[in-house]
Amino acid sequence: MPPPKDIVKIAVQMPGAYPQLIDLDQKKPLSTVLKEVCDVWNKNNPDQYALQYTDGIQSYITETNRHEIKNGSILRLATAPSREAENLYTGTQSGNYDVRFESLKGLAVLSKDITFAQEFISKDGIAALVRIVENGNDTGESLAHTLNAFIELMEHGVVSWETLTPVFIKKIAGFVNKSAMDASIQQLSLAILESMVLSSSYLFQLVKSEVPLDRLISHLQVTNQMIQTKAMALIIALLLSSNDDERKETMEFLIKRNLRQYVFKNIILSSSTMRDEMAHYLYVLQSVSLNLLEPRMRIPMDPYNQDQREMIQSLRQAAFESDADTSSGNFNTDRRKSLYSREFRRLGFPNNANPSLDFSRTPPGLLPLDNMIYFASRHSDAYNRFVLENSSREDKHECPFGRGSIQLTIILCEILKIGDPPSETGQDFYPMFFAQDRVFEEFFCICIQLLNKTWKEMRATQEDFDKVMQVVREQITRTLATKPTSLELFRNKVNALNYSEILKLRQTERMHQEETLAPPVLELRERLKPELMELIKQQRLNRLCDGTLFRKISSRRRQDKLWYCRLSPNHKVLHYGDVEEGVDNPAIEWLQEKIPVADIKALVTGKDCPHMKEKSTLKQNREVLDLAFSILYDAEDYSLNFIAPSKYDFGLWTDGLSVLLGKELNSEQTKSELEILLSMEIKLRLLDLENISIPDVAPPIPSVPSNYNFCYDFSHTDH
Repeated sequence: MPPPKDIVKIAVQMPGAYPQLIDLDQKKPLSTVLKEVCDVWNKNNPDQYALQYTDGIQSYITETNRHEIKNGSILRLATAPSREAENLYTGTQSGNYDVRFESLKGLAVLSKDITFAQEFISKDGIAALVRIVENGNDTGESLAHTLNAFIELMEHGVVSWETLTPVFIKKIAGFVNKSAMDASIQQLSLAILESMVLSSSYLFQLVKSEVPLDRLISHLQVTNQMIQTKAMALIIALLLSSNDDERKETMEFLIKRNLRQYVFKNIILSSSTMRDEMAHYLYVLQSVSLNLLEPRMRIPMDPYNQDQREMIQSLRQAAFESDADTSSGNFNTDRRKSLYSREFRRLGFPNNANPSLDFSRTPPGLLPLDNMIYFASRHSDAYNRFVLENSSREDKHECPFGRGSIQLTIILCEILKIGDPPSETGQDFYPMFFAQDRVFEEFFCICIQLLNKTWKEMRATQEDFDKVMQVVREQITRTLATKPTSLELFRNKVNALNYSEILKLRQTERMHQEETLAPPVLELRERLKPELMELIKQQRLNRLCDGTLFRKISSRRRQDKLWYCRLSPNHKVLHYGDVEEGVDNPAIEWLQEKIPVADIKALVTGKDCPHMKEKSTLKQNREVLDLAFSILYDAEDYSLNFIAPSKYDFGLWTDGLSVLLGKELNSEQTKSELEILLSMEIKLRLLDLENISIPDVAPPIPSVPSNYNFCYDFSHTDH
């Protein structure tokens, strides 16, 4: 007979004693359970003891979290958190260095637990740690333990960062600014400063004044990846906490100090594997840099602005400046307007009489005009060649430079998501955007020449404009997906991906996606679906058995928040637990927590997830919502919350959990893979019917013959 649901079988350890195997009654008060455990070992004063996990964070068991205890958990009888906090607090104040060192070391471990942290903080423990830092008597490993304990305690959000003294902040900044300083201390100091910057505008201004950006840039030039990551995290925090004007000023300073070159050389081209955290920060840096173009994208042209009108005139002059142009001063006003209108039409402006009207729409606002001016001034030969080629073509076949530049700028803004805030989980940066200055303008110059090349390859007319722009968008997105490391490499790849290649790729993809719609083939598809769906379900379960590394999203920090989850080989239990950075595939025995599949009641996604509802007061990024899912278990009282590392992993896990729950697989991923498998299987089965047309209906059954004389009669033998 299975044990009652409220009974959990656990082991309790104590140094120097035989472990106790007990049936923990979850309905019984924790104080009563502690007394029973202490009585077995003849321990008096059970209120001075507590139960604690032996692995992982070694959290204390409380009435709040006791429901997380699973069958097979190993606990130990430990000093109560209030008593332990008192002991460690006293130890940190000791004049004996060895006692203080061991106390700080233990404190750094226990501070991750919220129960202990609250007890230690209530004894004014954070102020004690602040004094240790300010006094400057502890250095090296002892100071590292102090900073580690401090940041873990602050992460619980019990104490406001604004309570910190300017002396402490200057001391932490001093650790970052020193050239000769222990790497672990600088790493922790950078993390503390990042949290300060993100916590309040007051601390942001204080940190900004105390830590020179030049010093942070120098940290990017070291070989220590963690120092690089924390320095980049602080740079990103300073940028995101700034207002628009401050952000622009900071970016201009960073550009002058060659931030881009150092990132490209020391991080992107480094032989070391880039961590997800650094990839995220480079994505944010790219996004912030490109978003500096947003104001120009949002400003429409003012037809009465003389400077803006002169910019348009400079395009005409650069293309058509000649003796006729210099003599146009002798023309009357109407004739000059007629001449200019004709030249603007040759430049491809839809409103050739008043081209300023073409820049009235936002987006792209004035951004296309900036790009066109850059192209005409920095690449004058290519600009003149573009205009000359299209001026000599027939009217219907000329590629409109003006209209094409405006639409191309819109496409580039959409592809690069200019104007969108950076995602909390994004890691998709393009290395080539760190390889050169004025990269967006140079990127435009390559793409506008690509437009002219593709226009000629397609032999397009004005009616084909939208079709050509779709092809150009596809050429750009396909090439960007290969992550070229330089604009020159991008140029070579995108030019090689000509219109013929695009047609071949489209045809190949179409062949994979489209199947013969003859009724016999459709019937065959339906018969194959159950078998192939079982194959997909098995693959999903296998992936759950392999497991996935998940990251806990924090409002302050992204580091040290990793956990792993995997399904047992018999598909009956989900195992999970916290892991350290660098552990890619922990053994199932390492994962201490578990949930029986039979206890799972429901799977929810997006806004229905408990961890998304809890953060409803924060500005939730749409991308995070799209990656969130939770499983509800034990009568839906408890939940295990996930944020998938990618859309692909989101699909795998939600599908796999749906299989375990006996529900249909409705993800786009499943539909896509089912179509691919059906396509492959049908192609294999129809190989013998190549060049044979498949009728829509089965051939008619012939009528019964009037006689069977055509049959050979074996009863008559020849003599």
